[in-house]
Amino acid sequence: MHSWITTPLTPALLRGALDVERTARGLLPHRLPAVARAQNSDEQLAMAEAQPSGVRLVFRTRATAVELDTLPTKRAYTGAPPRPDGVYDLLVDGRLTRQATAPGGNTVTVDLSTGATELHSGPPGTVRFAGLPDRAKTVEIWLPHNEITELVALRTDAPVEPAPDPGRPVWLHHGSSISHGSDAASPTTTWPALAAALGGVELINLGLSGSALLDPFTARAIRDAPADLISVKIGINLVNTDLMRLRAFTPAVHGFLDTIREGHPSTPLLVVSPLLCPMHEDTPGPCAFDFAALGAGRLRFRAAGDPAETAAGKLTLNVIRAELSRIVAQRAADDPRLHHLDGRELYGEADHAELPLPDDLHPDAATHRRIGERFAGLAFTADGPFAHRRT
Repeated sequence: MHSWITTPLTPALLRGALDVERTARGLLPHRLPAVARAQNSDEQLAMAEAQPSGVRLVFRTRATAVELDTLPTKRAYTGAPPRPDGVYDLLVDGRLTRQATAPGGNTVTVDLSTGATELHSGPPGTVRFAGLPDRAKTVEIWLPHNEITELVALRTDAPVEPAPDPGRPVWLHHGSSISHGSDAASPTTTWPALAAALGGVELINLGLSGSALLDPFTARAIRDAPADLISVKIGINLVNTDLMRLRAFTPAVHGFLDTIREGHPSTPLLVVSPLLCPMHEDTPGPCAFDFAALGAGRLRFRAAGDPAETAAGKLTLNVIRAELSRIVAQRAADDPRLHHLDGRELYGEADHAELPLPDDLHPDAATHRRIGERFAGLAFTADGPFAHRRT
């Protein structure tokens, strides 16, 4: 029988969040600050930024047993196979040691044919980890990257104190659902988490599913966040949503980068163009659900645009890659710490032949690992754009 010690949940125990909301039950981590959330009217972004990809509890303790009470908000899609529960990864001194899921919680059911949602409320659940080594250690509990997670209570069988600053560079990355971690196996195996571990940096993940849309409030959040290294992956969501034409895209990219540079004038800044996605290479958006596949119990996507419309300025991935390359080359003449990476160096045609996108849009767990390893090899090595800040 454990003699439990309850430790108050405070922002000092959290890393990877840009804001923490105190609720009636406890703490709700956010990846966008309150001022940005107040300017947002999109339910997709509101959900995405509250899903704590890259957010983790970090503390020092001799505890051999840990319990964390949480209230997760899970998602289900009408007609699609059930989604697995979000995974909590527990690391001891940087090594993955235990994994668990939380029972209970809320469920949001989405009807993909209409966009209607229905919330089913549920109780908090408890995540339990036992058999941890009986010594002083740093414990990290990485929260599910794909479930809104309200933190209710933390119990251990030994005292807890906040972990000291590790002194590693802070890498802030912004991108789409792929950066958010869609279809990764667990929170420490999203490609940005894997790359951060290989690069020896502290991660702030602003991968926002469906929502990397050059929003000015996102640029201001990056501008105001502490960061030693910054990367922004731009493109796929702009095609998915058919949000803008080339005429608007170019000044929007300049404005996004200008805003980041207001707060980080000399920070290494890497602009990453889209990974390979065959259906949108030369076919514009919007992206649509494949309802024929959904009827067969499979979630797939399709490109619903007309390639002929690129002549009128509609965006495709190849159009975006060419323009991002041009923009970065132009700006780099006066900004030597601005860099460009073609996303096909992370996932290209040969990778697609070996590891195709299961739903035609998102990579699977094995592909997340490949992308993370590729990014680390390109960005954090001796001749990479982030090399001189690595410790």
